[in-house]
Amino acid sequence: MGGKRQKTAQEQRYQQRVNEKMPRSKTVSQCVRAFIAGGLICCIGQAVRVFGETTLHLDAEGVAALTAIVMVFLGATLTGLGVYDKIGTWAGAGSIVPITGFANSIVSPAMEFKREGLILGTAAKMFTIAGPVLVYGIGASVIVGLIACLLAK
Repeated sequence: MGGKRQKTAQEQRYQQRVNEKMPRSKTVSQCVRAFIAGGLICCIGQAVRVFGETTLHLDAEGVAALTAIVMVFLGATLTGLGVYDKIGTWAGAGSIVPITGFANSIVSPAMEFKREGLILGTAAKMFTIAGPVLVYGIGASVIVGLIACLLAK
């Protein structure tokens, strides 16, 4: 009663043609690329951290600030030079998730809309991509903080 109906010959030929023409999934290679790129970005961040600890003799807070500043600077600079977009095309999420991707999400719209002026172009459009991420990230952190506070009592 509830069985599937058999496909007609035409439907079977159509499905076979769709399967032949449909591009193959590249999920595994994309995951490997993301892993490599994200890992390299993290290695650069770790090198900055070690430099701050050993050479500059910074405390934990200073090292964290230095690492964030350097990584955002690198992401913004590479975006300005047009290199980060090429990295992002190859690496996918591996270049978006780290803090360098955040810098890219702010600098890209700022560069794109600079011809519309400093106020209505660059400043107004700078957070079009990063803005929602900040809003939901801050909102989620407030909720998690409240839950942690309630559970701690």
